[in-house]
Amino acid sequence: MQLESIRSLIATDMQAVDALIRRRLESDVVLIRQIAEYIIGSGGKRLRPALVLLAAGAVGYRGLHHHELASVVEFIHTATLLHDDVVDESELRRGRRTANAEFGNAASVLVGDFLYSRAFQMMVGVQSMRVMEVLADATNTIAEGEVLQLLNAHNASISEEAYLDVVRRKTAKLFEAAAQLGAVLGGAENAVEQGLAAYGRHLGTAFQLIDDVLDYSGDATETGKNLGDDLNEGKPTLPLIRVIQIGSKADAAVVRHAIEEGGRDGFESVLAAIRHTDALAYAHASASEEARLACEAIGSLENSKYKQSLLELARFAVERTY
Repeated sequence: MQLESIRSLIATDMQAVDALIRRRLESDVVLIRQIAEYIIGSGGKRLRPALVLLAAGAVGYRGLHHHELASVVEFIHTATLLHDDVVDESELRRGRRTANAEFGNAASVLVGDFLYSRAFQMMVGVQSMRVMEVLADATNTIAEGEVLQLLNAHNASISEEAYLDVVRRKTAKLFEAAAQLGAVLGGAENAVEQGLAAYGRHLGTAFQLIDDVLDYSGDATETGKNLGDDLNEGKPTLPLIRVIQIGSKADAAVVRHAIEEGGRDGFESVLAAIRHTDALAYAHASASEEARLACEAIGSLENSKYKQSLLELARFAVERTY
């Protein structure tokens, strides 16, 4: 299943969003335009803005504010990427050098700040206190998740539930907000709004868990990142936590040491420990359960092409290879 087929329903809207993104990147500060265009223009799945559009369509919204909010969500996401890559000292994203590797850490952090502030300028234009409430809550929660992830770097003792809490805050929260915003725009009743929010939360969690899997099994030409990047940064992701939970003393010790020390020296030994415990299959099954819960959360939505695309997106989240 390809993302392009899922997005075909909103292709015209996505073109309008892309055009709006580029208009709102305008600044008389050349470096801001240069870096913002570099990262926005580097591709990406545009999942979060697509989610705003699909959710709005699913509740029957007929206006133009969904273009504005889809752009806002993408700006917030892009700002978090800029900041994350600096914190993680990443050098590759989507198959290209990261902005911090290309332009330096200071410039990347400051342009991330510009994108955050531009996003808030744009959301004010929608003139909805509920929209501002959802996005303000989301950005605050994401920041908490980023700090929690930083605190848990090189922590080989983190529990599965504590790790999933970080995922829900740092990654899934913006998916949740994107789907919820579509419902807010359409004036959906509270049960529908909360259902779409839950859909986004579970979808975002599934995406992150599959990212965890792909970090140890993906093709770098498809994923756009090096295998073992998470291990190199000392990130205790779900496959590693699973090895420590159920693996032999030897395998658990290998993974603990790799998390605590970081780097790639023990990558092959960690891969062997992951295979011994079927940890990737476990993480994949956990992602599948999140996708199932996402689909269940929108069960009461009236059937439409938009709802079908949301259901297909949940399946894509688990089946993807990039």
